[in-house]
Amino acid sequence: MALLELRNVHTYYGNIHALKGISFSVERGEIVTLIGSNGAGKSTTLRTISGLLTPRQGEVLLEGQRIDHLPPHEIVARGVLQSPEGRRIFPRLTVRENLEMGAYQRKDKEGIQQDMERVFALFPRLKERLNQKGGTLSGGEQQMLAIGRALMGRPRVLLLDEPSMGLAPVLVEQIFDIIQEINGQGTTILLVEQNARLALSIAHRGYVLETGRIVLSGTGKELANNPSVKAAYLGEHA
Repeated sequence: MALLELRNVHTYYGNIHALKGISFSVERGEIVTLIGSNGAGKSTTLRTISGLLTPRQGEVLLEGQRIDHLPPHEIVARGVLQSPEGRRIFPRLTVRENLEMGAYQRKDKEGIQQDMERVFALFPRLKERLNQKGGTLSGGEQQMLAIGRALMGRPRVLLLDEPSMGLAPVLVEQIFDIIQEINGQGTTILLVEQNARLALSIAHRGYVLETGRIVLSGTGKELANNPSVKAAYLGEHA
């Protein structure tokens, strides 16, 4: 049984049909990436999984249990956590307070402290900035904080939406190394990323979205070598 599965999901914004029958799965321990151009439906897919949007048709399942009509906080409680596009950290709260917000549904103080130490091991910069307000951090530090905050909820599935957006190339590489490390520690990841080359280089499998439909799927390597993917998303032409 897949850890996360979407079956024939149709999601709308008002009258706009944004997702047109999407079906895919994420197995436990995988990094799966969704690639596609702007407006293809990648972020809409993550918002649908998170419960921020409710599909009009289809099912979202976590370990075989439907979650598509649960409110977002219940989906979080079941272990689906998101580091959103644009980071969305709390600018007036300190780094510590932002991380504590990620664990707001938890009562296990000892476990919360252990997870905070895990976040600091992944992102030593955050420990240095512990009492600094989130809004005063650099873009890269804010991205680290957004991922760290999601990890504080002990995700069974971590949804990452455009983690490289707006970052300098050297920081992008660092963030992607850490994403692989998080996965290596046992966290399943669904990654939405504009940088298709980088996403496919670390993904076990991937799906290509075009105008709300999945048009291609395969291993990260297969998609990276696919001529149409190369032309459309990797800037390579035959």
